[in-house]
Amino acid sequence: MAAEPLPSKIELPPLVDGPHTKRLGQVALVATMGGLLFGYDTGVINGALEPMSEELGLSVDNEGLVTSTLLIGAALGAALIGRLSDGWGRRKTIILLACIFFLGTVLCVVAPGLSMLLIGRFMLGLAVGGASTVVPVFLAELAPYEIRGSLSGRNEMMIVVGQLAAFVMNAILGNVLGHVDGVWRIMLAVAALPAIALFIGMLRVPESPRWLMARGRYDEALEVLKTIRSEDRAEAELAEVRALVKLESKTRETGISSILRNKWLRRILLVGIALAVFQQLTGINSIMYYGTIVLGEAGFGRQAALIANVAPGIIAVIGAFIALWMMEKINRRTTILTGYTLTATIHLLIGLSSMLLPEGSAARPWVLLVLIVAFVGAMQTFLNVATWVLLSEIFPLHMRAVGMGISVFCLWIANALLSRFFLNIVDAFSLTGTFFGFAVINVIAVLVMFKFLPETRGRSLEDVEEDVTTGAIFQVQK
Repeated sequence: MAAEPLPSKIELPPLVDGPHTKRLGQVALVATMGGLLFGYDTGVINGALEPMSEELGLSVDNEGLVTSTLLIGAALGAALIGRLSDGWGRRKTIILLACIFFLGTVLCVVAPGLSMLLIGRFMLGLAVGGASTVVPVFLAELAPYEIRGSLSGRNEMMIVVGQLAAFVMNAILGNVLGHVDGVWRIMLAVAALPAIALFIGMLRVPESPRWLMARGRYDEALEVLKTIRSEDRAEAELAEVRALVKLESKTRETGISSILRNKWLRRILLVGIALAVFQQLTGINSIMYYGTIVLGEAGFGRQAALIANVAPGIIAVIGAFIALWMMEKINRRTTILTGYTLTATIHLLIGLSSMLLPEGSAARPWVLLVLIVAFVGAMQTFLNVATWVLLSEIFPLHMRAVGMGISVFCLWIANALLSRFFLNIVDAFSLTGTFFGFAVINVIAVLVMFKFLPETRGRSLEDVEEDVTTGAIFQVQK
């Protein structure tokens, strides 16, 4: 059954600067340490895999298993821990994730063989998946709608900062201590530091005010809002969300059954899944996980590949900063469509270059490096930040954790499957065939997003929710 419109539109006072602005920034910084851990733990395997494989005697299949085990754990973490945050709270859930990050890191560092390494990687995956679901929702629920895109997008920026930190650490340790047995253990151990910082920081962070409102804890929610908003703005936002929650309690059940019965909720869930899966099918994480191997295939030696692999990490951070600036200035649809068009074009160029420049050519590795850097830059500038922001925005409050959890579960499954078989695909089809395949998939993504992706920029979560549940958001494509 479609929701009734809100009885009256509550006018929100404009944002003003003050001590609450600084507090909001501090809370966001602490929460996005989860994104930093996400980035480091997924990126560190890029340089750690080869020395790890040599020490533990891993086969190519085992290398894919070590990489994909984290991603399978992430899929389960996204589905289960995202749901946990609905009942337990966003703040407590993130504190739990910090503990899982730390324990998983310790198990990987002390692993004597493949079995314990896989257990540790799986635990890290649970934490990464949980963070990928809960942290963006937490940030979106904290943020005023005027700056929600740039605030929520900080998590993706921290992910790429974490990946860059992993690439830099791999390059330094690989070149300075590459002769030392167990250098990969040092690479992995660094992740314990941000896990400790996340745990301590979250002890001083408030709960999501919108989660508190959904539980009827309005006085607590108002206290939190007054620390991150001006007083009149806090009271107006409380009134707006309170009216919506009251209306929902009369018109809809919550949970997966209510989603499946409402065609508009089903549709927004499918949009979320498409956003998540197509982001992975660009192949971005194949570069982030196997970048040194891809650059080796392009013609770089091992040590040179470790150093060259820092370049995509740097451009990813630059692209994320540009993306944050764009979030409040360019429509989400425009950003996404531009991104998939660019990635399809660059994939085509990578395939052509790999085909036309013979192995052993002095130009081949450098041309492919430039194109890979361009691909990562396009992804981070136009797709990665926008995808995570949209996933945190498009779902109504009563299904936000469920919708986010299902979408991100599908994201991690796609990530796991592609990462598990990426090296096999390259062996079977070479770089040329692999990137031509990516180009075709990205063209399909352009068509799907043009047809189905709604616009959310410049609107409160409550406005988006009302239009999603009535289907109005699908009728206006701006």
